[in-house]
Amino acid sequence: MWVFDNFIIVILTIIPIMLSVAIFTLTERKIMGAIQRRRGPNIVGFWGILQPIADGLKLFLKEIVLPSKSNKLCFLSAPLITLFLSLLGWSCIPFSSYNIISDLNLGILYILALSSLGIYGIIIAGWSSNSKYAFFGALRSVAQMVSYEISIGLIVLPVIICSGTFNFIKIVFKQHNTWYFLPLMPLCILFLVSILAETNRAPFDLPEAEAEIVAGYNVEYSSITFALFFLGEYSNILLMSSLYIILFWGGWLPILHISFIPFELWFAFKITIIVFIFILIRANYPRVRYDQLMDFGWKLFLPIAFSYLIFVSGFLISFNGLPIGNFTYLYN
Repeated sequence: MWVFDNFIIVILTIIPIMLSVAIFTLTERKIMGAIQRRRGPNIVGFWGILQPIADGLKLFLKEIVLPSKSNKLCFLSAPLITLFLSLLGWSCIPFSSYNIISDLNLGILYILALSSLGIYGIIIAGWSSNSKYAFFGALRSVAQMVSYEISIGLIVLPVIICSGTFNFIKIVFKQHNTWYFLPLMPLCILFLVSILAETNRAPFDLPEAEAEIVAGYNVEYSSITFALFFLGEYSNILLMSSLYIILFWGGWLPILHISFIPFELWFAFKITIIVFIFILIRANYPRVRYDQLMDFGWKLFLPIAFSYLIFVSGFLISFNGLPIGNFTYLYN
């Protein structure tokens, strides 16, 4: 009975995530169409609202093409790994103080570990395709994700020091009076740019550079296998947006203490704003060069994040035992 109840909870979590991905793709195409002064999808359903369903059915009904010299088992398992890991991260994301699947005390470490494991799905996809373009795209993506994961880890550390916990719910409660984006504004900006690079979004979508490596590590994929990569990528974007909201923007806490709106709606509203920023950046900024991308990570983001970590630690140590705003010092 316990296993059945947990299975129902997991299914009731996965279905809204998949629906959110469908709405995300439709919204992205509509907003980009408006920015580029065109209509966007407007044929399937009223105002094109059924376009994601039509695209999904088209991909699921197509034939699965397996490259003749590919490693079939690894080729088919790579998109499953990517999607599974992106969905697994939602198990510890709190939509409110009582709406969470698993309240882990080390939730931040769990998310960072899953983000690191996501590299395996990409490198397996690039290697098993037996295509030089797919392999080059996988190497680019892995180097990019590893580089910016280091920056993300250093950016998260000051939040952990200020809140005194790795638990997501406790981090949100620590922001009851002051959201962390105010005292940690530089890190808030760096984290937003870092998750853009971590999720391979424009202007850091170098693994998908069509003019150079013909769409990157998933160039050989089609039909349902491509759809699984697509779902995993957009689910990971929503996951990173949720993490960003929890760490810097008060999670589900309401704006101006407006309490009559459910906490889950506040959480969804904040994620919608971050997703809108993702779309605007994709529509307005050109793709950077790969050497510039790596220089940003190693020569700019890493020193700034490390310097701010030392500054926050020293600032709190200098006020040993005193609460500063909403900060709580770790040591007695």
